[in-house]
Amino acid sequence: MKIVSLRSIWEPTFWEHVNQNIPHYYFFAFDWKHNREKTEILLALEGNKIEGMMLVYDKRIVQLRGSNEAAKSLLDGLDLERVELQSLEEHKHLVLKNYKPTLKQSHEMMLMLLHTGEEELQMKWPAVVLDASHAERIASIMRDADPEYWGDTSGQQIIEGMNRGMNWFGIKVDDELVSIGSSRLTEWAGLIGVVATHEKHRNMGYATSVVSSLVKRILEKLSPAMIFVLADNLPAIRAYTKVGFKPCKTYFFMRGEKRLFTHASNH
Repeated sequence: MKIVSLRSIWEPTFWEHVNQNIPHYYFFAFDWKHNREKTEILLALEGNKIEGMMLVYDKRIVQLRGSNEAAKSLLDGLDLERVELQSLEEHKHLVLKNYKPTLKQSHEMMLMLLHTGEEELQMKWPAVVLDASHAERIASIMRDADPEYWGDTSGQQIIEGMNRGMNWFGIKVDDELVSIGSSRLTEWAGLIGVVATHEKHRNMGYATSVVSSLVKRILEKLSPAMIFVLADNLPAIRAYTKVGFKPCKTYFFMRGEKRLFTHASNH
């Protein structure tokens, strides 16, 4: 098996491969097209056939797809000290040989999809479009909702995301922003990225209304809508299911650091 860096000579093969299942390869397609200066993609090839691929974004975020043999070969060449990594469930044992989880244990992550005609929009509470003036409050809600994953989020990062095309909706109570959601439209799908509600305002249906507003905006332009959610986040899954999302696939997800002397035992 040969490992090669994605270059122009391999692009037709790459696009033919990812276009067969865009939700599964969404970040490969999006980052290669729109964030190429920060993106490296490695292909595991048998002849001219892609058996697996690995995306490395900003030298810290890793996505892994393909056969176990391909995944092992790709992981053996990964030399990052810390990673935020998503792979197929069957790659979990290979990942954990090279990296150990930091903070909480690793997670199972679910991809949910919603196609045009499947939506069940429930906009009990009116959601408003958010802009840069809401950035600090958005970041605060995110940090409080999930300190492990969003603990370092800043208002400036939110503004930068808005400048790169991230759309935000929110619900206000007594003029205070209490529930938020974001999405990004691409030529392939609409990805819902963040959904969070302030702890004191949960179980009121705010998240369902925010997600409904995001889905409505997405499906006006294209289909499907996509969302990734931790499989043990049952309240979130219930809210997404109410709107019409259906489970598509599960992945292994972790933040980790490289194990010491991993490769020494192989010699």
